[in-house]
Amino acid sequence: MAIRFGSILCSLVIVPVSIDFVNDVQYGIWLTISSIVAWMSFFDIGFTNGLRNKLAEALAHGDNGLAKVYVSTTYFLLSVIFVPVSLLLLLSVQMFDISILLKVAQSYEAELKVSLSILIVYFCVTFILKVLSVVIIAAQRPAFSSFIDLIGQLMSLVAILLVRDTMEGSLTVLSLCLCIPPLLVWVFFTFFCYGGKYSFCTPTFKSVNLRYSSSLLTLGIKFFVIQIAALIQFQTANILIARLYSMGEVTQYNIAYKYFNVLYMFFMIILQPFWSAVTDAYAKGDYSWIKMMVRKYMNIVALMLVGALVMLFASDFVYKIWIGDSVSIPFVLSVWMMVYFMTTVFGAVFVYLINGIGALRIQYISSLISPIVFFAVVMLLSKCAGMGMVSILIASVIANFNGLILAPMQYRNVIIKRKAGIWTM
Repeated sequence: MAIRFGSILCSLVIVPVSIDFVNDVQYGIWLTISSIVAWMSFFDIGFTNGLRNKLAEALAHGDNGLAKVYVSTTYFLLSVIFVPVSLLLLLSVQMFDISILLKVAQSYEAELKVSLSILIVYFCVTFILKVLSVVIIAAQRPAFSSFIDLIGQLMSLVAILLVRDTMEGSLTVLSLCLCIPPLLVWVFFTFFCYGGKYSFCTPTFKSVNLRYSSSLLTLGIKFFVIQIAALIQFQTANILIARLYSMGEVTQYNIAYKYFNVLYMFFMIILQPFWSAVTDAYAKGDYSWIKMMVRKYMNIVALMLVGALVMLFASDFVYKIWIGDSVSIPFVLSVWMMVYFMTTVFGAVFVYLINGIGALRIQYISSLISPIVFFAVVMLLSKCAGMGMVSILIASVIANFNGLILAPMQYRNVIIKRKAGIWTM
């Protein structure tokens, strides 16, 4: 738990340090292009989530040989996907005028191209390396995965602090500071882990078996569609704000987001092992344990609501201490950010449970509908009602009808009432 708290603290400290190194507009640009490049992660077609379930099942049955095949095959498939995709994107960056896309001054164009190129390489290589994280989590050791992320964050923070007083602030330098250290950390731990505790599933070309790709893909393709819906709802916020409002408001939104994201990150400290643990318990028919854990998580959510209200009423004070007077955060933005994160935390319990048992049909169908709902509500509230940035948060809450309504219904029917049919598909 101390590791996750350290990660939360580090992510909060990086914000004012980064803004101090560049400025609020440049930081807003960084956040926006990061969101765009993060879309690359969804080219995995759900393989990593498919691996998470299949690997947990193999480990539950003590089949290390099958585990090695799944891990090796996933590394191979992701490499085949991401290397060409990254090359295509690097070429595209040089062909298009990025400043027009983001509606920023032409003077940023050269830096935008370099920064985007750095981000593309970073996301491509790191995403392949982070298969290790799936292996660690499937083995129910999520704290170690979080530790690796924390080391990367700390190294990025140190890098920014070192250049802040010695170099002129720029998007290119910020990109290097935030991308290179975490990448090197994942390279180191990949060799460290597969040479030690996880040697039983060290990926080798000999262990690649494409016959198992279908079992990864059958489950993974559903996760892929679900991920695309999540991408649209959660990763397009910065782009929508940049297009509908301004880069300054991107920074406002993200400061409030990072503040209340502490709630979500804290909850994930506790919830992260639940997915793989449910896979194990469901395979063994231990329904009583699953019901007990859901009750415990709901009690934690209730306690977190109290903490969220305290954070809300203390938000203005915290913002001033955290970032000073450089950026002003509207209180109404904080209110809706709190509502958004609390509804997300509630739904996450049931979504993780459903992901763990692999009953994805309902979530799959709802994910096809939710992006339409999201964009419709955003346009209605922002264009017709003139509600500003909060329209994105309200739309996100409404579009999360699966987590708030359908997933709890599915839990009740599968785990409590033991119904089959569409509930278990």
